Amino acid sequence: MVKKFAMIHTVAWYDQAVLSPFGKKFSEQNPDVEIVNIMDDSLLTESLAHGGPTPSVIRRFVHYAMAAEAGGAEVVMSSCTTMAPATEAARSLLSIPIFNIDEPMGREAVQAGSSLGIVATVPTSAPATETMLKKAAVAAGKDIEIQIVINESAFQRLMAGKIEDHDSMVCDEIDKLAERVDVIVLGQVSLAKISHQAAKPILQVAQSGFSEARRLLDLAPEGGA
Repeated sequence: MVKKFAMIHTVAWYDQAVLSPFGKKFSEQNPDVEIVNIMDDSLLTESLAHGGPTPSVIRRFVHYAMAAEAGGAEVVMSSCTTMAPATEAARSLLSIPIFNIDEPMGREAVQAGSSLGIVATVPTSAPATETMLKKAAVAAGKDIEIQIVINESAFQRLMAGKIEDHDSMVCDEIDKLAERVDVIVLGQVSLAKISHQAAKPILQVAQSGFSEARRLLDLAPEGGA
């Protein structure tokens, strides 16, 4: 039986950032899963302008999540770390699982070390990732320390199509932060394609997010919620 997996994206270039590098392989490996994509780039634009998701953003996001459920989705994933508060709000209203793409990585990170470093290029992503890591640490009964580096210039390079410049800047930040922490966390899906060897482990969101989706789909009852 075909299972339906919905993703909510907040960038118009979600195909480049999520589907082509990760979703395509997931679909090939999971022919029993139908992927449904919902995109509203105003969610991130408004969040960036206000330092995080506004009540309006959260309300719209929740409506999209409810629409995904109404359309037969058995699992919903937000591909944007900034949307964590909106995902949390939607969780109590849906009868199907919904999660942020970085949540599985967060659980892995707190098991891998006590001193965690977050590298971000979008200012609203880092606080959302920090909150997620703290929640994961509480759930694991573990004390952690977090250091954050945000390089907005790298994101501007990415938006200008200067991918090599973007990747180089991010790798430089990784190397500097690796001198001070046990584990590096790259919370944004826009960073998930970076391949870099550092002195400390580097955790990324995409693969673990899709693996979690598969796990939840396997737990979904036959015929949907």
